[in-house]
Amino acid sequence: MPSRSTHKSRSVAQKAAELAVAVPQVVAHRMTRMAMSGPKLSERDRKEFELMVAEKKTAFAEAWQAMATQSVRANQALATSIFRSIWSPSSKGKPTTDEVVAQFQTAALSVFSKGLAPVHRKAVANAKRLARTKLR
Repeated sequence: MPSRSTHKSRSVAQKAAELAVAVPQVVAHRMTRMAMSGPKLSERDRKEFELMVAEKKTAFAEAWQAMATQSVRANQALATSIFRSIWSPSSKGKPTTDEVVAQFQTAALSVFSKGLAPVHRKAVANAKRLARTKLR
């Protein structure tokens, strides 16, 4: 049975792969739409281009907020672990170097995962939505 960290790694890798597929699709659709729109935008094109900017602002703001929140949580957990090991009367309670490294890796992975989620969610949704629409 895979460990929790391995599962999270797979989840992040899967989201990154999905994002790597969705982003070029969305960019290609929107660039084609921009090229075809000409100097005078239709109402539909104007809404799509405004949505494009607003979505990016929202997704990246959500990503930064999620990463900041997860960073605080990870720092608190790491600090707690350090203080426990310092105040532990025996060496039984002290983590090994490998355990400390694993804890740092898990913390970094969780911060990245939290930041990736809003961007992934929006890009994949856009790819699906735009795939259903006709350019003209």
